[in-house]
Amino acid sequence: MKITHHLDAATLMSYAAGSLPEALGAVVAAHLDVCPACAAEARFATTIGAGVFERLEPVAMSPSAAAKSAIAIAAARQEGDSYPGRGRDVAGEASCDGADVPRSLHRFVGPRLDEIRWKRLGLGIWHVPLPLSKGAQGDLRLIKVAPGQIMPEHGHGASELTLVLAGSYRDEVGEFKAGDIADLGDDVDHTPVANSKDGCICLIACEERARFKGLFARMVQPLTGL
Repeated sequence: MKITHHLDAATLMSYAAGSLPEALGAVVAAHLDVCPACAAEARFATTIGAGVFERLEPVAMSPSAAAKSAIAIAAARQEGDSYPGRGRDVAGEASCDGADVPRSLHRFVGPRLDEIRWKRLGLGIWHVPLPLSKGAQGDLRLIKVAPGQIMPEHGHGASELTLVLAGSYRDEVGEFKAGDIADLGDDVDHTPVANSKDGCICLIACEERARFKGLFARMVQPLTGL
């Protein structure tokens, strides 16, 4: 797998620091499963963060704050494996033999793309929404697009991450193939077009709903949740 589109350095630093929203973190974790280069960068970012933390002067906590922290840490550890964007280190993990789904997603959709039970979202588009922890903002889902299908033109109210799992698509930014990740901010408007032969399957996360340009897309948006 030749990966040419990687994560932005700021995104990797936020992920390593644990400050990335959960939905976006899930896509980063999946990309690290398949991209050794970004996994190495994430490990480096974690090392830098640990070094900075060690140089901070310790501050005493009140008994009540310490108790609340202990409860929060215990709850996070218990809950960590229940959601795709939480409870994983930044090193990435190799998928098992025969699997084409990133390892971090196996517990939610299984190891193989051809065994996923898709739900129709629209003409030539299917999806599988993935769970986020209670109170988490944003949206996380798998999207399957038929060959040659054109997605409606849209922008973003905040960050969007798209990881290609199979096939490819092209937009104003470039061509994205399996393993590539599109790390987009709120300054990008695009019209993705799926590969005319194989279509594409992607893992997509966004902080806010997309800003669709077309009237029909805006009308059905409340029904799709995109």
